[in-house]
Amino acid sequence: MKKTFTTLLLALTAMMTWAQTSALELLKADPKRSFGTDYPYHFTDAKLTASPAGYEPFYIAHYSRHGSRYFWSDFLYKGLDSLMTKAHERHQLTAEGEAFYNKFTAAKQELFTGWSELTQLGWEQHQGIARTMYNNFPEVFSKGGNVLAVSSLVGRCVISMSAFCQELAQCNPMIEIRENSSRFTLHAVVPDDRQNPLRRKYPRSKPRFEQNRAQFKQENPLPQTVVARVFTNTDSLPEASRIYYLLSNLYTSLPNIGHEGMMGNILTDEEIASQWEASNLGTYAWVFGPRYETIPILEDILEKADAVVKGESDHIADLRFGHDSYLGPLTVLMGINGADRDPEDPYEVKNCYQNWETCMASNIQLVFYRSQENSDILVKCLLNGEEATLPVPTVMAPYYKWSDFRDFYTARCQSVQPLNP
Repeated sequence: MKKTFTTLLLALTAMMTWAQTSALELLKADPKRSFGTDYPYHFTDAKLTASPAGYEPFYIAHYSRHGSRYFWSDFLYKGLDSLMTKAHERHQLTAEGEAFYNKFTAAKQELFTGWSELTQLGWEQHQGIARTMYNNFPEVFSKGGNVLAVSSLVGRCVISMSAFCQELAQCNPMIEIRENSSRFTLHAVVPDDRQNPLRRKYPRSKPRFEQNRAQFKQENPLPQTVVARVFTNTDSLPEASRIYYLLSNLYTSLPNIGHEGMMGNILTDEEIASQWEASNLGTYAWVFGPRYETIPILEDILEKADAVVKGESDHIADLRFGHDSYLGPLTVLMGINGADRDPEDPYEVKNCYQNWETCMASNIQLVFYRSQENSDILVKCLLNGEEATLPVPTVMAPYYKWSDFRDFYTARCQSVQPLNP
């Protein structure tokens, strides 16, 4: 028994070491991953595991975040405008700061107008994801069929849905797509929206690492360093942490709006990456707390998929377009790639969740397979186009029996009761 326990412990340790190396190596290969939820969608040449003999895909359940956008609120642009204008008028800017001020001022009208809106890049991301889905699973779409697409009421989500659906229809004009953005379907995309007539409130909780957050040690010299690059002095200006907050948020958002280079050498990707583990902790706490709020989304996925499997629905795909504040918690609720592990050690969080997986246009695809010779329906999960693991028992990963998948997640949904049933 002791030998067995030791073997399991060694295997677990090896797996955790691999996960840590994997996350940090990915970050080293592309420091922009440290932009987290601001990271623009990254297309990969992921090789998908061949389906088991005799099985073909026939249905896809999907949830996606909107594509790249301007910053979600105008407070960032207004705050920077006030800060930089004040420093400029008082001659408190370095040469680097003046160069940034001029570029920011030239783009100010665009930024003030565009805040929260989808960008051209966001449109193109959803076009690319739709075409990739079509090419990866032609058996689902080749004969046409009915698709239902639903979106939150926010414009950037509606336009993302439109980009995706237009591209899918161009791939095969025989595909009939019904797009909907209304209060009737909010439970499937943004269930806690105040306009949702089926709105339910669920309990929230903090991840366990929060009890040990003080154990996490990572110095952050960047606020003072960055401020010194921009300002000759900070008399009558906000404190360095507030200035850094504004500048770093603008920096990580620039790739989404076509203004990379605006900030010159004020910040670098590598400097942002040096602070990634701390920011990842913050994101995990943010997506972990409201995970149960996404139960209605998962219930909608289960219900619609079950109707297709039983022959009660003729949909070949159900598409959902929402926000990172739902896709991230849904990733945790489903335990995709171990996101539900809830480690006590803050240094272990990076091994079960990486905030770049909740990037712009991030998406979950559940692909359903059937066989003429076998009655078992199989399901495979893709996270951002790459095969993902689930906590559902299986002997054929990345494939899971639909009956096991359905029972597992039905039980998980039913294990948490809403506060206002």
